[in-house]
Amino acid sequence: MSTVTTPPGRVAGAPSAPVRRRLDWRLRFAALSLIWGFSFLLIKVGTGAYAPFQVTLGRLLFGTAVLAAAMAVRRERLPRGIRVWGHLTVAAFLLNALPFSLFAYAELTIPSTLAGICNATSPLWGMALSLVALSEDRPTRVRVAGLGLGFLGVLTVLGAWQGFHGLDATGTALALLGSLSYPIGWIYVRRTLAGTGDSHLSMTGAQLLLATVQLAVVTPLFTTLPTRVSVGPLLAIAALGALGTGLAVLLQYGLVAEVGPTTAQMVTYFIPVIATAAGVALLGEALTWSTPVGAVIVLTGAALTQMRPKSRPES
Repeated sequence: MSTVTTPPGRVAGAPSAPVRRRLDWRLRFAALSLIWGFSFLLIKVGTGAYAPFQVTLGRLLFGTAVLAAAMAVRRERLPRGIRVWGHLTVAAFLLNALPFSLFAYAELTIPSTLAGICNATSPLWGMALSLVALSEDRPTRVRVAGLGLGFLGVLTVLGAWQGFHGLDATGTALALLGSLSYPIGWIYVRRTLAGTGDSHLSMTGAQLLLATVQLAVVTPLFTTLPTRVSVGPLLAIAALGALGTGLAVLLQYGLVAEVGPTTAQMVTYFIPVIATAAGVALLGEALTWSTPVGAVIVLTGAALTQMRPKSRPES
């Protein structure tokens, strides 16, 4: 569920001056895992009363509001330059508008547990794409094995040996495309927005603002105003945006700055576990043995794809 624009060469959210003592990073890590894990449940609740595009637009509105408030407190400015805004427009589509909408549409027909597990395939897609798009990202036997293992886990979750019986193919495909959109966006950002000189908070704030504008244009074209306001789903959308999109980004900034990107990215492996537990416990979604077993295989494969060879010390 990551939405952060993170050009290489700088540490996201790294403070330039000593900061006050904050909550222990482990507690913030747990909070981020819970927030992103529950996001799939909130999407399911939201789409129960509102159209997927409306859910996504509301999510982006509330998320942008949180980042705008954070930027005001820290006296951050939006980035400048037509080139930067042009690339941010593409990043906003690939990292926010498109995947958020795809997951919202997917959960019309698939359970939130399956959507959460599909999201966990993002590192696998990223590994496969980086081998093609990033010349400096060399494959290793362990990483290639992890890629194969991860996709074997996907087939296990989907029940391939049963001919995918009972599976909504369209909804599952949309969720997998949503997870694929994230690494495409990250690679695009890495190629086009490195070294802009703007802070990561400023870049992501602008990115969410642009994604909100994109959904504000699209939503009226494909949806109609709801005949009545459903308070519960509306609160779910507000929480999805304010917490799952706004606060989560701020928590991620702090974690990357304090413990580094490798440790911070481990939150990815807790999201499907929490999403599955929440869907089963709170929404009463069915769970067969292949779902948790396949999820473990997916996460193991994803973890292997993130392993980098140890650099040899210079003689």
